[in-house]
Amino acid sequence: MIIAETLQFLKERFSDRYDDLIISDVRIGVHLTAVRLSDGSLGVAGTLEDEQLHCLKKNRDYGEFTPTRIRGRKIADLFAYAGRSFITETLKVAVLNAISSGIIAEGHYNVIEDADPIDMVDLDSGKTITLVGAFQSYIQKIAESGSRLFVLEFNDRHLSREHRQHFVPAEAYQTVLPGSDVVIITGSALVNNTIDGLLSAISPGTQVIVTGPSSSLVPDVLFRHRVSMVGATRILDPGKLFEVVGESGAGYHLYRYCAQKICIVNEAGTGNQ
Repeated sequence: MIIAETLQFLKERFSDRYDDLIISDVRIGVHLTAVRLSDGSLGVAGTLEDEQLHCLKKNRDYGEFTPTRIRGRKIADLFAYAGRSFITETLKVAVLNAISSGIIAEGHYNVIEDADPIDMVDLDSGKTITLVGAFQSYIQKIAESGSRLFVLEFNDRHLSREHRQHFVPAEAYQTVLPGSDVVIITGSALVNNTIDGLLSAISPGTQVIVTGPSSSLVPDVLFRHRVSMVGATRILDPGKLFEVVGESGAGYHLYRYCAQKICIVNEAGTGNQ
């Protein structure tokens, strides 16, 4: 599992940054979740959709990592917690991104500033490109290029009417990923734990990109699993981050008000190691 492997990597290589870290602040917005850890580091992730009907008493959760029981908790407790919910799965990715932010900033990786992965993909050669997740700006740009485009999503309502001919049901990923020249996976696949299955279906030699606010974790494990580039998010204004997230901000709001896009490039190539 990518998340579990990344956590283990951080424990082994950067244990001094992991031990005793506490979640000092959190905002869980409609679209994004932001955390601040006790060392001041910041992380963000896409908020996983809650599909429970909480109006039913049997679904009401007052347990660990529910409202009033998140701030002040050790991150070690979060990752050791056996229960799973939309809150815990989202928090885990946001926390990993927070821990990773300082490590990435220290120059351990080949980072390109103010760059978006889509601008680094050759769209003029008639390739087959599969986008996992409906990033609208990516869909528009790829569709206009003339490349063959598939968009894997759970529901075609996430695509605009003009682009619904590119829709492929998410469960059909094994039919389109093996034949793709380029696969772009949005970071939500890290939050909903679908990324492992996606990566296992991709053919060797395919250019694989993981991008979006949720994908800002140290890239070492992703690089070992065929990923050639990570589109990450660097937070520039902590106060504004919590304001944006708390007021229903989406990813594009981050880049307008408080964050910078960066690309982390796998210098080993496609990551087939």
